[in-house]
Amino acid sequence: MAKIDLDSLSIEELASLREIATDKLMEKVAARRAELEAELEKLAQYDRPAKKSLTAAPVVKAKKSDEKNSDEVKEPIAKAA
Repeated sequence: MAKIDLDSLSIEELASLREIATDKLMEKVAARRAELEAELEKLAQYDRPAKKSLTAAPVVKAKKSDEKNSDEVKEPIAKAA
């Protein structure tokens, strides 16, 4: 790449150089973006479905044998005199 003596350029020449550099940069950014988007599309085929959202855990029903035991525990305690 040729070196440019920026100090020797006029304001118009510098402005033109800036426009050219900006345009070239935009082209390169667009090309790279297209490459990355193509790569993402390739990778998307390996994408697993997202884990299920966290919901409330299902309520566990007590077994009948557990209910009987808990009923026995709930009997009122005799009051102290």
